[in-house]
Amino acid sequence: MGRIFERAVVREFTNTAGGVFVALFAITLTTLLIRLLGQAAGGRIASEGVVALLGFGALQYLPVILSLTLFISVLLTLSRSYRDSEMVVWFASGLPLTAWVRPVLRFAAPQVAAIAVLSLLLTPWALQRSDDFRKQMENRDDISRVTPGAFAESARADRVFFVETVAGEEGRVKNVFVSSMQHGRLGIMMSSQGYQETMPNGDRFLVLTRGRRYEGTPGTPEYRVMEFESYAVRIETKEAQGIETTPRNTSTWELMLNPTPPNLGEMLWRLGVPLSALVLALLAIPLSFVNPRAGRTNNLLLAILTYMIYSNLMSVSQAWVAQGRLQFELGFLVHGLMFVTMILLFFKRLAVFSWVRLRA
Repeated sequence: MGRIFERAVVREFTNTAGGVFVALFAITLTTLLIRLLGQAAGGRIASEGVVALLGFGALQYLPVILSLTLFISVLLTLSRSYRDSEMVVWFASGLPLTAWVRPVLRFAAPQVAAIAVLSLLLTPWALQRSDDFRKQMENRDDISRVTPGAFAESARADRVFFVETVAGEEGRVKNVFVSSMQHGRLGIMMSSQGYQETMPNGDRFLVLTRGRRYEGTPGTPEYRVMEFESYAVRIETKEAQGIETTPRNTSTWELMLNPTPPNLGEMLWRLGVPLSALVLALLAIPLSFVNPRAGRTNNLLLAILTYMIYSNLMSVSQAWVAQGRLQFELGFLVHGLMFVTMILLFFKRLAVFSWVRLRA
C-alpha cells in the first residue's frame, strides 16, 4: 500500500513540476530572447548568433530553474493536500509529517543529480562557449557588423555605415551610405550598390559603384562634390583576441587545481546549487502547511521569503569567500543554517498535530 501511495505522490509531483518548469523556462527564454534581439538590432551581435546564444543562456539558467521548480512543485502539491483536507486523512491514519520525506527524496534525487551535472559541468562550458562566440562576433570586420536597415559604427569609431538591403550570394549591397572622418575632414559617400572584393595580397575592399562623395570641413562652407563610377574603401580587419578567463567560465577541475579566493567563491556556488535544491525540497514539506479556513496566501508568502533569504545568503557567502573574508568551508554554514531551520519547522508542525490529535 505504501509503495502504491509513493508512486501516486511522485506522479503528482512530476505533473506539477512539468507545468512549473514550462512556465519558468518560457519566461527565462522570452527574457533572454528580447535582450538578444535588442543587441542584434543594435549591431552588437550577428543576427545568426541569436539562436546559439539563446541556447547557451538557457543552459546557464537551467540549474536555478530546476531548483526552483523542485521547490515549487513540492510546495504546491502538499498545499493542495492540506486545502482538500487529504492531510486530515493522512494524520488520522497515524502517519506523521516526516513520512513525506521518503517520496519527496525519491522525486528530488534525479533532479538534484541533474542540477549537479549542470552546475559543475555544463554551465561553465556554456558560459565559456558563449563568451567565445561573443568574442568572435566582436572580432568581425566592419562590413560583417553591418545590419541592413540600421546604422553601424566601425571598430575604430571613425566610420558609420548604412546599408538598405543585402542581396545575392556574393553579398552585394544596395543603397549604401558611408560617413568617415579623416584628418579633420568629413567625407560622406552615397552609392546605389556595392560589393566586396579581395585583393591577391589578402586586403579586402568595399567597392561602391555609381555614387557621389561629399568632402569638407565641418563648420565651413568649403565642400567638394565628386561623382564616381567606382570607389574602393578598405575594410579594417581586427586582430583576433582570446576570451577573458573568469571564474564563471572556468571548468570545475581547473577551479580545484587553482584554489584562489575568486575560484573558491565560484566553487562554493556550484556546489551550493544542488545542495540548496535538496534542502529546499525538504523545506517545502513543513512550509506547505495550509489552514483551509484561512487560505493559502500566508504559507506561499513565507515560502517565497524563505527562498529569497536562502538565495541571498548564498550570494553573500560566495562574495565573501571570493573576497577572502570568509573561509571556503565556512561558506557551507548557510546550508547548515537552512537545514536546522527545516528541522525546527518539522518539530513545530509535529508538535501542533500531536496536540490536535490529543484534543480530539
